[in-house]
Amino acid sequence: MTERFTFHLHATDGKARRGTISMQRGDIQTPAFMPVGTAGTVKAMRPAEVSASGADIILGNTYHLMLRPTAEKLQRLGGLHKFMGWDKPILTDSGGYQVMSLSELRKITEEGVSFKSHLDGSKHMITPERSMEIQRLIDSDIVMAFDECTPNGVDYDTAAKSMEMSMRWAKRSRDGFDQSGGIGGNHAQRAALFGIQQGALNETLRGESAQALIDIGFDGYAIGGLAVGEGQEAMFGVLDYAPDQLPDDKPRYLMGVGKPDDLVGAVERGVDMFDCVLPTRSGRNGQAFTWNGPINIRNAKFSEDQNPIDEKCACPVCTTWSRAYVHHLIRSGEILGAMLMTQHNIYFYQDLMAAMRSAISENRFSIFAAQFRRNYCRK
Repeated sequence: MTERFTFHLHATDGKARRGTISMQRGDIQTPAFMPVGTAGTVKAMRPAEVSASGADIILGNTYHLMLRPTAEKLQRLGGLHKFMGWDKPILTDSGGYQVMSLSELRKITEEGVSFKSHLDGSKHMITPERSMEIQRLIDSDIVMAFDECTPNGVDYDTAAKSMEMSMRWAKRSRDGFDQSGGIGGNHAQRAALFGIQQGALNETLRGESAQALIDIGFDGYAIGGLAVGEGQEAMFGVLDYAPDQLPDDKPRYLMGVGKPDDLVGAVERGVDMFDCVLPTRSGRNGQAFTWNGPINIRNAKFSEDQNPIDEKCACPVCTTWSRAYVHHLIRSGEILGAMLMTQHNIYFYQDLMAAMRSAISENRFSIFAAQFRRNYCRK
């Protein structure tokens, strides 16, 4: 049987890394992009279509799933994999980011976060221990430690206090995860736990956070608290040093990022894993990603355009339908329009990750990145 969790680096090119994560439900080729399946579905796509795009892993949302259908119900129904028909790995976030975004509906204490559901106003509490329990009930393959996602723009003292509490929560998450071994089918013996680095935009705080996580010990390490409004330049400024503060022999996961040029720049700086709602959300709203930059398929100029969305793309959408047809669907509000746009975007993201993996393996990543930026950002 495959080991619980291993990470093997095959090649490096500068700071860019090509690797494989192996788990019992399958291998994950890195750099990897995880489509977001917030409520047990990658919106507008069937699981088989997501898998066919090249995705090795998807992301599930602890906050949303605990509220509906509830983690306990998911366990009774055989876990999230069986429930949604996805047999590859699933990473679940800890709920920290969603709780942060509730601002008016939540209260943070040392114990955890109490909040009111955005669905019905019911009261709930997430602690590090409860987050581990929820993710165990869901039967997540990669579990995220519970943390406070530090908001953008806070002062040093606020960022430091937030980071320090997240590190205390990280230790409690580690303990709670380890204790789950005998409770729910020995979940801890087949799943992995990632810690989350915080510290806002401050290199010293980031370094302290990284060391605290390393001292606790995790299977992988996430870079949190970015993509929260700081802008690409500031984000890349943090990524110039943050991945280097984390262990070389563990995967590094940049949470909630992002745009295609964000992904290229982050891989260039040593990041291995990503997730973002952008390809699915943008697809539903008429934005398609192409190798020559994004396009708005709603624009009138596409109404009689018989070319595919992207002539360089071999996805089922681009090999079957024209821009004119997809334009018609989106402008008409047809459900199929959202489905086709989303499918194309997910394929584009997976093709981009595959191209980066090949470029790293062939020691030509800097050339690839420069050429990508020239074509993608030329508009």
